Amino acid sequence: MKFVPVLALMAALYWTADSKFQSPTVQVYSYKPGQYGMPNSLICHVSQFHPPDITVKLFKNGRELPDAAESDLSFEKNWQFHLTKHAPFTPNKEDKYYCQVIHASTPSKNIDWEPNM
Repeated sequence: MKFVPVLALMAALYWTADSKFQSPTVQVYSYKPGQYGMPNSLICHVSQFHPPDITVKLFKNGRELPDAAESDLSFEKNWQFHLTKHAPFTPNKEDKYYCQVIHASTPSKNIDWEPNM
């Protein structure tokens, strides 16, 4: 029973640190330069956010891309977190690709992929 005060203190420290929200920085890009009709990987890198509870999804024309993979959640010394989500895709000119990020610090936001072609 001596561990109860320690656990309560740890929980209090967690909630104190967790009360400081930091909005994520979002970057959406492709692994290779965008070229229509050529297989590629769509990447969404999300960084500098706190708390760590975040949802990242990749979309094509409003439908979530299948076969998406996500890196492990990592953090820096200042307790800001980052992660990367990626999925294979073959871009087409008439399609819209974007990353959706849901985090407690801001309303849900969609960031478009710009092919730069």
